[in-house]
Amino acid sequence: MRQARPFHRAAALIPILLAACAERPPVTDYPRSFSRALTDTQATPLGMALAPAIHAHSGQSGFFLLPRGSEALDMRLAVVQSATRSLDLQYYSVEDDSTGRELLAGVLRAANRGVRVRLLVDDLSLEDIEDVAEALNHHPLIEIRAFNPPVTKDQPPLSKVANLFSDRDHLTRRMHNKALIADNQLAIMGGRNVGNEYFGARAEYDFRDLDVLVAGPVTQSISRSFDRYWNGAEAYPLTALSDAHGGAAVQAAAQEATDAAAALPGQLRHGDIPLIWAPAELAADDPLKVDEPADDTDSRPANRLRALTAQAESDFFMISPYFVPKDGGVAWLASLTSRGIRVRVLTNSLASTDVVAVHTGYSRYRPALVQNGVELYEFKPLPGEKPGKTASPSASIYSLHAKVYVVDRKDVMLGSFNFDPRSVHLNTEEALIIHSPALAAQIEAVFERATSPALSYRVVMDGGKLQWITENNGREMRYDSDPAPGAWRRFLSGLYALLPIENEL
Repeated sequence: MRQARPFHRAAALIPILLAACAERPPVTDYPRSFSRALTDTQATPLGMALAPAIHAHSGQSGFFLLPRGSEALDMRLAVVQSATRSLDLQYYSVEDDSTGRELLAGVLRAANRGVRVRLLVDDLSLEDIEDVAEALNHHPLIEIRAFNPPVTKDQPPLSKVANLFSDRDHLTRRMHNKALIADNQLAIMGGRNVGNEYFGARAEYDFRDLDVLVAGPVTQSISRSFDRYWNGAEAYPLTALSDAHGGAAVQAAAQEATDAAAALPGQLRHGDIPLIWAPAELAADDPLKVDEPADDTDSRPANRLRALTAQAESDFFMISPYFVPKDGGVAWLASLTSRGIRVRVLTNSLASTDVVAVHTGYSRYRPALVQNGVELYEFKPLPGEKPGKTASPSASIYSLHAKVYVVDRKDVMLGSFNFDPRSVHLNTEEALIIHSPALAAQIEAVFERATSPALSYRVVMDGGKLQWITENNGREMRYDSDPAPGAWRRFLSGLYALLPIENEL
């Protein structure tokens, strides 16, 4: 048991820390240029390659689903390699690992050949790539900004710690958007951040996710959203956070990294990448959402999803790794089933989640969901793997991370938005709404496989109690409690159940 003396000593420091805390200076205190996406890129290789198809599908945009991690990385590298005028990257997380450095090395090579690069990263993950970012930021054609940093370089050393007490509500608000845009012609959007676990390149665990390659008019909408964040009041230039000078590490990585396929424009022109063309729109939160009281925020993806399901006639399914519906979400899904709509939900199990606290927040709603006719599935780790045996005791080996919603097998919403309080009220999010039966069919095939008895648990009610049904080696198995999470995860789940944290999940 923790002794009282250290606690009181720490508590006594709080007033001192708060006294040391200075309000973060506004972004206008730091030199920062205003810039927008380039609009004269029709004559670029990407622009010319896409022009015939865009002309043939007037008003529609093109999409190519990226369900596999290695394919998603290769496509990013190819898009970066094919850019000739501009690259805009917006990510919640960019990690300093092999895939992160490979992508950033490709970005540096692009800048070396004259491409303007803007990189916007949420400050929460910036520390992981701080040295790399500083090196890149010294390139004359690369500019890096951090979203919602707690402090700047001009504040006292203890300010960051102090702000955790004095400005906690604001600092827990993060930019969760994920987008890569080349020449304002081609983009990649979806659930993946940049890091080994998102591309099947990390031995400890692997996120199963979905992205789409995007072409056509909705790409310009993604660029306009990026501009709002880039020029907004929460996007601080990297120079506001550090005076350090970068080294040559990324320059070396740029020389060593394997070149991506430079033939992407030709592949697009010749139909080697079969784009699905359909009407589409973007639902993106305003960056100022993080400055508003949580209860007053407006979630544009959530509003758009509610409008789509209001018109549902037969079917609605979702994949949301972090699924905390609360009472309002349960009532909403129940209103759909009461109209005869088939509702299916795939989320993480306690064995597969990388955030046990979120699973704890979700678990209390399982009985009500099942009783109201929701078909509930929980993803499970790879057969034979032991969850919890990773670098982080709460991380799993095989985890769901995709965020996608499909209405009536024709309307798809895909992006960074989870069905949880954090996505609705705290973080900024963005999602594509694509009206395409063909794309919906591809995603449903992914859903059907992921919810098969070999890969998921079906949660049902039997005799007033929950049961988990699955299949191991062709044999049906039933469990009376969360299957195979391990003692550590059970302990964490019980601990989180005692904490009043649901609104922050």
